[in-house]
Amino acid sequence: MPEKLVKPYNSEKSKKEEVAEMFNNISANYDFLNHFLSLGIDHLWRKKAIKQLKNLEVKKVIDIATGTGDFAIASLKLNPDEVIGVDISSGMLEVGSKKMKNKGHDKTIKMILGDSENLAFEDNYFDALTVGFGVRNFENLEKGLSEMLRVIRPGGKIVILEFSKPKKFPVKQVFSFYSKYFIPFFGKRISKDPQAYAYLPESVAAFPEGNEFENILKKLDYKSVQSIILSGGIATIYTGTK
Repeated sequence: MPEKLVKPYNSEKSKKEEVAEMFNNISANYDFLNHFLSLGIDHLWRKKAIKQLKNLEVKKVIDIATGTGDFAIASLKLNPDEVIGVDISSGMLEVGSKKMKNKGHDKTIKMILGDSENLAFEDNYFDALTVGFGVRNFENLEKGLSEMLRVIRPGGKIVILEFSKPKKFPVKQVFSFYSKYFIPFFGKRISKDPQAYAYLPESVAAFPEGNEFENILKKLDYKSVQSIILSGGIATIYTGTK
């Protein structure tokens, strides 16, 4: 069955253009909304995701769909020499660059405008790659995942943190209500972009998760593919090596 294309605004523009526009629109309030709507639990998820890289020698990290750079900052726990955050939204990068400067991370973390499906880096350049809540926004999922694998060195590791759909009572029912009503209600009022936070639950619902996503990674030649379910199935960490 072909993957359902879910877009924020359903205009004549491509999904890529719409996603960039959406994140530009909500960039000023993104950090506040992200932590508020996840009840602050997104910090713990990132921490756990970074722990998946602790046994790897990591000098160079790339954080795809970096947004304002929270995952890039979390990767500093690995003591890398260089972290590059790539995002398609100039608005998000502007907020993120200010954050890096204010926190004194701008010497290590560089924020770069770029397309995750067409990365401007040579093969085998990075030791590790992270992406948080970004792969479901790809226009061409397999192309983006292939690019991610290309820029990682042999033996390097990729960590993908993404929302999933809880299967068990009561998390399934609570999360369904939360994502259908609570997130769009507050997202619309705080961000002033009603489509952006209606798109979030729609994009999660359309995303191939669990075994289906693992099978896509294996098909693209990711090795040692594993997944870790978080918070009763609200999110999942996927890992793979090259």
